[in-house]
Amino acid sequence: MEIYNNEDEQLDAVRNFFRENGKAIVVGVVLGIGGLLGWRYWQSHQHQSLTTASISFDQAMLHSDNIANLESFIQANDNTYGVFAAMKLVQDLVDKGDFAKAKQQLLWAQGHTKDDNLLSAINLRLARIQLQDKQFDDALKTLGTVQKGGWFAQAQAIRGDVLVEKGDEKTAREAYSQALESNPSPVLKELLRIKLNNLAA
Repeated sequence: MEIYNNEDEQLDAVRNFFRENGKAIVVGVVLGIGGLLGWRYWQSHQHQSLTTASISFDQAMLHSDNIANLESFIQANDNTYGVFAAMKLVQDLVDKGDFAKAKQQLLWAQGHTKDDNLLSAINLRLARIQLQDKQFDDALKTLGTVQKGGWFAQAQAIRGDVLVEKGDEKTAREAYSQALESNPSPVLKELLRIKLNNLAA
């Protein structure tokens, strides 16, 4: 640390410091303030976008019987609300027997979510539709992508259904048993017992 004899030397040292580093300090301060303001603007923009999407989603769900309305909402919302609307649209399309369009919506939803739980729900729905459409190998492949944990029992139950349709009752029994051992809901547990009893008969 430098020792100064008088105030003039201190003042000269401060002036020299600012002369040498002044531009860097100003640039640093401007960048810091600009970054802070930019971050706040981005957060505000994100909040506003999600609020708008939420309101639009509520409106779309009020008129969810209109397929064109749901399709428009999905195209305009490349976010979780769009994925939820796609899931509702899938339900309507399956009710009408339009499995091809339902699968298209589910494939779109797969590509527009980063949430593992939501992705597992989408894949379970896709596997059920593939089963209904007799695309058994595709259904088994889709079920292989479902995360373990809370979805395992449902995935194994659907796997068992696919294997029964393929004529592989032994492996279907194993899938149903694994589902039964993985703490399914009471309703699914009862359904699995019925399916196992039917295979034993």
